[in-house]
Amino acid sequence: MVDQQQGVDKMKSHVVRLASIAAGLCALAGSASAQSAKAPFATRLEQARTTLQVSADGTLEGEGAKVIADAVTKARYVLLGEDHLSREIPQFATGICRIMAPGGLHAFAVETGPEVTRVVNANLRRPDRLARIAAFARTYPDVMAFQNGRDESDMAAACAQAAGPGFRMWGLDQEFFGATSYLLEQMLAARPGPIARAAIAQLATLDRGFTAAAVRSGSVGDFFIYKISDTQMHAAHAAIARDGGAHANELFAALAETREIYLGQQTNGYASNGQRARLMKRTLVNYLATAPAASRVLFKFGDVHMAKGINNLRQRDVGNFVAERAEGAGTSSLHIAVYGAKGQRATYGGVGRPLGQTPFVMTEDEDYVWLKDALALHERSAGKRDWMLVDLRPLRTNTPADMPAAWRKLLLQYDMVVVAPELTPSSLLGTR
Repeated sequence: MVDQQQGVDKMKSHVVRLASIAAGLCALAGSASAQSAKAPFATRLEQARTTLQVSADGTLEGEGAKVIADAVTKARYVLLGEDHLSREIPQFATGICRIMAPGGLHAFAVETGPEVTRVVNANLRRPDRLARIAAFARTYPDVMAFQNGRDESDMAAACAQAAGPGFRMWGLDQEFFGATSYLLEQMLAARPGPIARAAIAQLATLDRGFTAAAVRSGSVGDFFIYKISDTQMHAAHAAIARDGGAHANELFAALAETREIYLGQQTNGYASNGQRARLMKRTLVNYLATAPAASRVLFKFGDVHMAKGINNLRQRDVGNFVAERAEGAGTSSLHIAVYGAKGQRATYGGVGRPLGQTPFVMTEDEDYVWLKDALALHERSAGKRDWMLVDLRPLRTNTPADMPAAWRKLLLQYDMVVVAPELTPSSLLGTR
């Protein structure tokens, strides 16, 4: 009994000692947490900031590259919210492809229409890819967005090479301004019945005149989608519905929704942006339904579309949809905003024409003034080739009391911010 009692006493003493140690650790953790909470935003921001280098072939190097690689490797979905049509951001995206590829990269979702993305996929691995995309873009002016960019096309091809034969580009967006000619040709190629064929041929004749006018003027306002009347669209829809067949009807529906979205921007931007976001989500669901289980996907869209929560267009967009889907499936998404600190930004130059360019400083845009906080810290120690990475995830714990509202909003929308020191504009294939 004495030995048994001594054993009980020792056990009690051990438990008390463990409890004391645990309490001490909790106190230390609480103290560290309190100290972290008291640290000013500038200190926490500096702790979250690091640098990386991005080479022309898409190689990522430096401490920031290690942070990114660790996060990318663990995510099923990686979403890049970008500033469009630069040379440098596609190089960064190529680096992300190469990090994802060893773990399996099934698809790359982009801000391009599904039908023209089929053409991109058909030429993705061809040695004459650039010439064929250029010829396609010359034949159908303004037929696609972004994937007729030289650097975007090189990026897609590099990703395909890294990911292997099963890799595909997924176009989620509505078709572009000038896609009508191509869509109508595809409708005729689907062998519709005589009533539908006559209606489609009539639209094609009208389209040729509208496209010629748009090329002469350089104005998208002369394209079919802006010039055709509701009455003409309704008559064509009725005819194609009679004997057009399934594929012709699908293509006409894509054309009609493209037209609705663009016309809606002129009358009710909020409703139009909502329709566009819903279209992209439906299209993504269709792609995912035919993809292998647990497919990993890279996304590259404008930054407003890749944000979690409610974005700056007051929409729950693709970024939020993917984040929720990932959580529901017990996996994760990683959202990275990618910008340039300054440089030359590509601008739309007109129908079938080369891109224009305009100088910019990112922090002079009222929507991105918040970047001054991080760039000021970065410029004190960074080299000319250094990109900046701010890992936003640690800032969500014990958020500094003096954190500006713009940064608080950013924490909810993105996981990381990457900023190139300078952006240079890309060029378009097949311009006149």
